[in-house]
Amino acid sequence: MRKIKYKKGRKIQPYNLEYTGIHKKTDSEMQLFVYDDSDLSEYQDFNVFDIEKCIDYQKTNWLNIHGLNNIDLLKKVGSYFKIDDFMLADILNTNRRTKTEEQHDVLFFNIKSLLPAGDSDNICAEQISFLIKEGVLISFQEKRSDFFTHIRERIRTHSGIVRGKKADYLLYILLDSIMENFYITLENEEDKIEELIDLTKKNAGPIILEKIEQHRDNFNFLKRAITPLRDSLYDIKSMKDDNVFNVIEDENFSFYSRLHQKSLELLEQIESDMSTLHSASDFYFSAQSHKMNEIMKTLTVVSAIFIPLTFIVGVYGMNFKYMPELEYEHGYYTVVGIMILIVLGMLFYFKKRNWF
Repeated sequence: MRKIKYKKGRKIQPYNLEYTGIHKKTDSEMQLFVYDDSDLSEYQDFNVFDIEKCIDYQKTNWLNIHGLNNIDLLKKVGSYFKIDDFMLADILNTNRRTKTEEQHDVLFFNIKSLLPAGDSDNICAEQISFLIKEGVLISFQEKRSDFFTHIRERIRTHSGIVRGKKADYLLYILLDSIMENFYITLENEEDKIEELIDLTKKNAGPIILEKIEQHRDNFNFLKRAITPLRDSLYDIKSMKDDNVFNVIEDENFSFYSRLHQKSLELLEQIESDMSTLHSASDFYFSAQSHKMNEIMKTLTVVSAIFIPLTFIVGVYGMNFKYMPELEYEHGYYTVVGIMILIVLGMLFYFKKRNWF
């Protein structure tokens, strides 16, 4: 799981752009979709110098960039679309929390996409940023992935209403696709918690507590990613009431309300899962306490049995010259017999009282 780390005293200036993610070796590439209800143009391996002749502001334009190592390319894109360097810095700084920002005629939105890391208990995180202005949506991905493959196919095959809508609706379905990853990750965590609870009931070893803490960290990581997303979606939903920013059409605000509702549902489910995890932790400590009590009860029974035996041995171990039992011919066997009877009597009494 990638954790947000800040270096003390480090300052990234907006005019000194720097990519802070982990995909340092990913080459920057671009794809462009230009479409409307009746026409589609698709450009693979798109060149930044072709932007001016390929962008059609009468249609919907989706420019996708994956790989953020080529700072010069991003600067050229930012220069053409008049994107502020502060926004470019937020795109390149993957340690930033999810946020929404309006500036002039541009809406900036970034989000963390989270997915399970294979067979491990970790979570993989990737920051995806969006810039939307009149007729144009630009998406920035750290690496090539298949988050939006089905959306590209919908555009190509004219499936659904995406070709009849503008860039604000495209942003909605892209965000919705990313939020589906939260459900996948959450479901994966829930399956592992169920396995963990079953394992806790069978074998409450120290490894169980380590796994519980690992999943607790994962849920906190999910919560830290979704909480600012909820706030950002609420900000977008509230733009309709402000009546200032017109990049998003009035009829499409309801879609963002749905995303906001999804974020609330995700947070509620995370709280519920964390309660379940807390119960598993309580069960672990209860099992450990019960196991310790059983050990202490066994040791106490053994100690109680040996107390009278130790007393008898101590009495006859004294070095007095005149002890009447010492001269008795069958004294040894008598004392041993008495000791055996004491042990059996105490065992019978303890068993009758259900002390073991």
